[in-house]
Order: sequence, then C-alpha cells, then structure tokens
Amino acid sequence: MIGQALAPLPVLIPTLAAAATLFAGRRPRLQRAVAVLALAAVVAVCAVLLYFADRDGTIAVQVGGWGPGASGATGGGQSVSGMGPLGITLVVDRLSAMMLLVSSIVLLAVVFYAIGQGIRDGDEQQPVSIFLPTYLVLSAGVCTAFLAGDLFNLFVGFEVLLAASFVLLTIGASSERVRAGIAYVMVSMVSSLIFLIGIALIYAATGTLNLAELSVRLDGVPAGTRTALFAVLIVAFGIKAAVFPLSAWLPDSYPTAPAPVTAVFAGLLTKVGVYAIIRAHSLLFPGGAMDRIMLVAALLTMLVGIFGAIAQSDIKRLLSFTLVSHIGYMVFGISLSSALGMAGAIYYVAHHIVVQTTLFLVVGLIERQAGASTLQRLGGLAAASPLLALVFFVPALNLGGIPPFSGFIGKVALLEAGSHDGSVLAWTLVGGSVVTSLLTLYVMARVWTKAFWRPRADAPEGNLSAASPSALLDGGEDIDYADRDDVGRMPVGMLIPTGALIAVGLTLTVLAGPIFGYSERAADEVLDRGQYISAVLGEPR
Repeated sequence: MIGQALAPLPVLIPTLAAAATLFAGRRPRLQRAVAVLALAAVVAVCAVLLYFADRDGTIAVQVGGWGPGASGATGGGQSVSGMGPLGITLVVDRLSAMMLLVSSIVLLAVVFYAIGQGIRDGDEQQPVSIFLPTYLVLSAGVCTAFLAGDLFNLFVGFEVLLAASFVLLTIGASSERVRAGIAYVMVSMVSSLIFLIGIALIYAATGTLNLAELSVRLDGVPAGTRTALFAVLIVAFGIKAAVFPLSAWLPDSYPTAPAPVTAVFAGLLTKVGVYAIIRAHSLLFPGGAMDRIMLVAALLTMLVGIFGAIAQSDIKRLLSFTLVSHIGYMVFGISLSSALGMAGAIYYVAHHIVVQTTLFLVVGLIERQAGASTLQRLGGLAAASPLLALVFFVPALNLGGIPPFSGFIGKVALLEAGSHDGSVLAWTLVGGSVVTSLLTLYVMARVWTKAFWRPRADAPEGNLSAASPSALLDGGEDIDYADRDDVGRMPVGMLIPTGALIAVGLTLTVLAGPIFGYSERAADEVLDRGQYISAVLGEPR
C-alpha cells in the first residue's frame, strides 16, 4: 500500500538530511539546498499521506515487522493474551496527517526565511553549520511525535525535538539566550520526567505501551487508577502545551531566540503538546473524567495569557502571551468531549500554527526594518514600509478573530460547541472566549497604533533614532543590530516565506468549508476509537 510505504518518510527524510548537512558544514550552499529539498519532499509526502488517510482511513505501519498477537503479555499481575505489536508502530489518521502537513509547510517556510535572513557559516549569532542540521533534527522529532503509535516513541519524539530545541534556543550563546535556555531545559526535563513516570505507571497497570492496546486494556483498570494515570499525563503534556498554571516558562524562553527559531517554537512545539492531550483524552482515557478540571484550566489559560499580553511592551513577549492564551481555545474544544468541539479544536490548531508562526516572522521583519521590537521605540512603520504594515495587518486580524478570517471560523465553532454543551461551566468558557478574543483584538490594535500608525517622534524612546534606520540603535539596548549595515532593508528571501504563510492562512479562510469538513471527519475518527484500534491491531474491537 502506498500510504504504508510513505508513512516512515516524514521522519526518515529529515533525519538523513540532517546527517548530510552536518557533513556539508563547510559548504553552506549545498547545506541549504539539502535542507530545503528535504523539507519540500516532506511537504509532498505529507500531502499524499493526508489524501490517503482521508480516502482510505487510518494507516498503520509496524516498522519492526512484529504484528499483533505475537505472544502473551503480563499486565497488572494477570495474564493478558493477544499482545500488541512489539516493534515501532507508526499511525497516520486524519488528525496526524493534518498536523504533519501543516507543520511541514511551516517548517519549510521558516527555513526559507532563515536562509533569507542571511545566516552565514561562522557568524557569531547564528552559525548555519549548526542551525540547519539541528533544525532538521527538530523536524524529525516533530514528525515522530505525530506518527508515534505508542507512548514510548511519543516520548522519543518529544525528546528528539527538545534536544534540538535546546541547541536552537541558545544559538549565539548570548547571556540572555543562555539564561532562557537554562530555564527552558529545566522545565522540559521536569516535564519529560513526569511523562516517563506516567509511562512506567501505565506499563505497570497494563503491560503495554501501544496506544491501540492501551485503549483496550485501560478499560479493565479501576476508574480511580485510570484517573490518576490520566492526571500524570495531563500534567506532562500540559507543561509542553503551556496550559495554565504550567505556562509561566514560555514568555521568558521564546522571545530571546533568533526570529526563525522563535517562530517555529511558537507555531509548533506547544501544538505537539496539544496533539498529545488529544490522543490521551480521546483514545486512552475517554469518558470525561477530568473534563471539568480541563475546562477550568482552559478558561484560566485564556484569561491569564491575554492579561499578560496587555501588560507587555515588547512585541515578542506580547505574542508569547497571546500564544499561551489561545492554547486555552484548543483545550476548551478538547474538554467538551463532543464531535463539534473536537472539530473546532483541530481546525483551530491548524489555524494557530500558521498565524502565530507568521506573526513571529513579521516581528523579525520589524527588527530588520527598525532595529527593535519594543513599542517604546517604534513608530511610523506604516509610512516607512507599507508592505511591512500589510504583512502584519492581515495575520493580526486573523489572530484577533475578525470575520471572515479562519480565526473567526474556528472560534465560532468552539462557541457553538460550548453552547450545545449547555452546562454552566461551558457557558462560562463561551463568555471567557469572547472576552479573550476582544482583548486579543485590542492587543493587536495597540501594536498597530503604536508601532505602525503613530509618528516615530511620539514614541517615548523615539529620539534614540537618527534620520537613517541604521542609526536606530545609537544609545539603545538591542545590540544585536549595532554592527549591521542592513537594518532598514527587508530581504526578499524573508518576505516571500512570510507572504506564503499569509497565503496559507487565507487559504484556511477561503477553503474553510472543505477544511472544516475534513476537521469534522478527523474529529469523528478521533472520537471513534474502533477505527484506530482496528487499523493497528488488525481486528475489529
């Protein structure tokens, strides 16, 4: 089957390309060509996988060649027959195929952006000989997490992308980046440790880590034990997804990295955690045992995140807080345990990956144009660069949920799902979602009026700039641009991928009907565990 033959490639291609780019470290052009071609190939493979997953249903591949029913197993002190696959299981259903395609598009756009930014081998801030191989390893880790059919390989996927993210976050080894990297490493290690403890507890209770087998065997575990196991996984995944109160680490970690790194972190890494929450909630622990707690966490994530954004003056930190707040929308849809809520959450994840990445890339363009990203020093950008104003304006409206953009469509679906639930808590979430959306629009309007609309002279620190853009840093703190002669110019190689992601975001709007229909089919498939189990174990359950 073509789908089964292609399933390992999203992991295999970037892994091999990472090795090739590492060997080509002294040949930057070859290194860049390999990276771009590899990620372009991953996009093509993921598009084909999405087509086959939607047409034929869930695709399962036993990489080790060990099929179901290989032998007996012992779990919880009792003999359990019909042990699941012993090797690595890769599973492609509609949800994972959609996540793979959107993520691969973003990864390709960001690597184009990074190349356009002028990263050069040996540069003090962003050495390309390290950047591209590590970036490809990150891509392989993300794809591994989306394809993993068992908890241990999901853990492996997390660890691969986290190991790569440690390197990317501290590229350049400035004091701020190292400080942020240390905090990020500590939080990630705690999350991974909790996840590993959860894996050990689940294996002790069931005797397997295969997700399909777990979905069957966990039904025989006492309800209290199931809830405790679910709670351990939710804490681990909640840290990775930046769900309140486990989100304080994110705004301090992401803004210090280079613009391409910050963009891919903001767009993808938290969504891997959201994906893991979806799998745990719908496949392993259905029944809504922790839905009320998750709904409360979703509400607090929305409100705390957006209130934090209001208090920020640096655009990077502001966007980091909006990232946290909009994770709440996704947790809201998941926690409703309904087909419409899950469909809205899946659609909103795809929307947010694209839009949040785009906005962080735009911040990189603002820094390139003006030499700073803090609102106290920005002004007059609309007059200085109408094109920059446009590339900020469109995704900002999309993030704010202005109709008819995809952000509005996803939020309407979630609000409708909440109203259908009808509980007091669900209606409270509906109200919180509306408030968060309005405050997001306020935050985006604040950035627009201060950075783009007002005259530069009216900025509190606007007098730090001279007549030329290259003098914006005289006497300032953002020393990253002090020795550069290209401040004020936005390379075409940076504008094109940013515009491409804006076009992808608009595609989610123009083709909202078919794409949301796909999200509904993906939600039905996620909530109907039988399809996943049958595809992996080869027998109806």
